[in-house]
Amino acid sequence: MKVLLLKDPKDKDSGPDPYIKLSHPECYGGLVFTSPRALEAIKLCLKENSKNEAWSKSLKQRWNTKPAYVVGKATASLVEEIGLTPQGEKSGNAEKLAEYICSREKPNSSALLFPCGALKREVLPTVLREKGIPLESLTVYQTTQHADLQESLSSYFSQQGFPASIVFFSPSGVRFCLQHIQKLSGDLIYHIKFAAIGPTTAEAMEAAGIPVSCTAESPTPQDLAAGIQKALHLQNCCLAK
Repeated sequence: MKVLLLKDPKDKDSGPDPYIKLSHPECYGGLVFTSPRALEAIKLCLKENSKNEAWSKSLKQRWNTKPAYVVGKATASLVEEIGLTPQGEKSGNAEKLAEYICSREKPNSSALLFPCGALKREVLPTVLREKGIPLESLTVYQTTQHADLQESLSSYFSQQGFPASIVFFSPSGVRFCLQHIQKLSGDLIYHIKFAAIGPTTAEAMEAAGIPVSCTAESPTPQDLAAGIQKALHLQNCCLAK
C-alpha cells in the first residue's frame, strides 16, 4: 500500500528580513516559534557575513538570556541550530504552548517576539492577550501554492496509482491540494484513509469535509507512521470480515 505525504514546499521568498527585530533583544522578553518556516527565514537572513558575525559575537548570547518557546521537535532542532535553547517543545500545538508560556510569563512584562507566517492561527496570540502577556507578531514568510502542484499530483496518481492513505501536514496543504485530489480520485476518494500531522491540520480537514482516519499523537514521523498503520490495519480487518 502506498501513502502520499502532502508536505508544503519550502518558500524561497520568506518575507521581510527579521534581523532588524532580532538586533534588539533588549526590547523583548523572549521569542516564540510555532513553525520551522520562521526559523528557516531567520537562518536565511543570518547567512550574510556581517549579520552572522554580529549574531555570533553578541546577539546570540543576549537572546540566550531570554526564553525561546517552541512547538515540536522539528522547530526546537532549528532553534538549536542558530545557537538558542528551546523551551516547551513537548507542547505539540499552539494551544498547549500558550498554556506553557502563561505558566512562566508574568502579565504586562516585556513583549515576546513572534516570527510567524502570514496565515498564522490566532489561538496563541488570543490566549496570551487574554492573560495580559504582550506578544509582537512579525510576519517573516508567505505560504503560497507550488507552481507545479497540480502537475505533480497528476503524475503521482498516473505513475504510482491510487494511494491507500494521504497525509496532510498543514491547513494550507488541505486548502491547496484537496480540490486536485478530489478530481483525480473521483468516487474512490471514499476509500482513502486521510491522516493529519496534528490537531490543527485535522480541524482544517474536518472543516473541508474530509473524514480524518488518524491524527499523530505528536508531530513526529514515528507517531505518524504508527497512526497510519493502525488506521490501515483496521481497514484491512473490516475488509476481511
